[in-house]
Amino acid sequence: METKNIMIVGVGGQGSLLASKLLGYLLLGQGYDVKVSEVHGMSQRGGSVVTYVRCGDSVASPVIDEGEADYIVSFELLEAARWLPYLKKGGQIVTNIQQIDPMPVVTGAAEYPEGLVEKMKASGANVDAMDCVALAEQAGTVRAVNLVLLGRLSHYFDFADDVWQKAIEACVPAKFLEINRKAFELGKKA
Repeated sequence: METKNIMIVGVGGQGSLLASKLLGYLLLGQGYDVKVSEVHGMSQRGGSVVTYVRCGDSVASPVIDEGEADYIVSFELLEAARWLPYLKKGGQIVTNIQQIDPMPVVTGAAEYPEGLVEKMKASGANVDAMDCVALAEQAGTVRAVNLVLLGRLSHYFDFADDVWQKAIEACVPAKFLEINRKAFELGKKA
């Protein structure tokens, strides 16, 4: 298998670490060589964060360079646009449409950009955008946005549902398992 590159981007505290851990576990269980990066960014301060998940027959490094990402999974709309240069031609963005104001917007020094989904599509990107917050709330908690996104991402991988379910069971604490399973299913069916 050729190497697949997945970037998980968002804002600190949104659950990108669990998403990358779960995805890495799933891919490793399917026999791929997997490299998962550490979280880069201001993860504890609400700043921009990114993790890389790379899989294939033989993967030497966890780092993804510009123009190499097959998938960008984004927890926040501006983060999807910010990391767009990393998407390869023909790559896929799976993004939450939630907008979290960065500090320049909060202080009034800038405005949150309008029409980001349309702008990303106009650049040639394949964009799958949906309201993951509403689906996570439907599952029982806004904190399950990460599993909603993974449910949506599952459409782009040829793995059986039970493979995803085993990864969820292995990575999610038992007391949150049912909510996260429900969030995954809602994302998958959206």
